[in-house]
Amino acid sequence: MAARWPLGLFGLLVLLTSLIGLAYASLLVWAWFVMDPDHLGTVALSGLGGVFLLFLCAQGGRGLAQLDEQLARRHLGPSETELLRRRVGELAETRAGVMQAVHDERRRIERDLHDGVQQRLVALGMLLGRARRATDPAKADALLRQAHEESAHALTELRETAWRLYPAALDERGLAAALEGLAERSVLPVEVTYDLGGTPPPVPVQTVAYFVAAEAVTNTLKHSGATRAAIRVTGRHDGIVIHIEDNGTGGAPHRPTTGGLLGLSRRIAALDGHLTIHSPPGGPTLITAELPCAS
Repeated sequence: MAARWPLGLFGLLVLLTSLIGLAYASLLVWAWFVMDPDHLGTVALSGLGGVFLLFLCAQGGRGLAQLDEQLARRHLGPSETELLRRRVGELAETRAGVMQAVHDERRRIERDLHDGVQQRLVALGMLLGRARRATDPAKADALLRQAHEESAHALTELRETAWRLYPAALDERGLAAALEGLAERSVLPVEVTYDLGGTPPPVPVQTVAYFVAAEAVTNTLKHSGATRAAIRVTGRHDGIVIHIEDNGTGGAPHRPTTGGLLGLSRRIAALDGHLTIHSPPGGPTLITAELPCAS
């Protein structure tokens, strides 16, 4: 209160001055009908002066509001030590989340390799072994053809797994090309809109943005029953915003506790970003990720 009373007095002065300015400005409305025509110039100047005074009072009121906010933060807000303690807590939490996300990602990679590529390679080895033991040339030739087809499938599976791990286009041609590749590989029609001008965002931001879009599209294919999806990347003064929308059945949790969305929220939190999920029952689902680019 001791810090605010001078500000309150100054605010009272601004208020009284604004009332005076309003009185003079009102002359432009009614004075023409009651004043002597010889004094119309004086009325006009007085009214314009009142308008200018109101403008100055408005700026003064805005400045007073900012000063009042600064005083409140200074005397009632958390101290620098408390802010630092909160920041340390946030960093510790996000670090633990990133470690868990990395662990989950490793487990997913192991499952992909075990259930996909490894099975293909085992089948390829069995076909080649049968072809070596075959005494009938025709049967051996048929087994070799099957082995050749299986090797092609294994190579395709390996490429898909490598793409899911980290797309090479992200380093070579940037986020836009990686998202276009994601849309091309998806069995669901995906529309990509990329509207970032100037300097591209840092590589960590582009990486997180790509995996946000990829995980959202994957969840759409698995759970939503959607027939189309759209990815839109826009810029803002301090970062980028990624919107992923689909026309599915909705029902996704607003605060994910398990699954891929939880890993994405941890990735985003590590960059001090923010994830928003709007998915009412019946759809549509809109996932928004805000990623700051400040170093």
